[in-house]
Amino acid sequence: MLPTMLVTKLTTKGQTTIPSRIRKALRIEPGDSVVFTLEDNGKVSLRRAEKFDAGFLKLATESFTDWSTPEADEAFRDL
Repeated sequence: MLPTMLVTKLTTKGQTTIPSRIRKALRIEPGDSVVFTLEDNGKVSLRRAEKFDAGFLKLATESFTDWSTPEADEAFRDL
C-alpha cells in the first residue's frame, strides 16, 4: 500500500490548511494543538498533541532557563 500524499499551499503568513483526510486520521479539530517533529533527514512529522506535550513543554521551558544562555551554548556545544 502506497502512503497517502496530499498537497496544500502555504500562505504569506506561513499558514496552511491540514487536509480533512489528515485531520480525520489524527482526530484533530479546530482549537486542538499539533506537534511538528523535524528529523535529522529533513523529514517532518505531524501528530495530535496530548495534554502531556503542553505540560512538559511549559515545565521544560521554565526549568531549563539556566541553559538558555550563550555560556551554556558554548559549554554544551560538543555534546
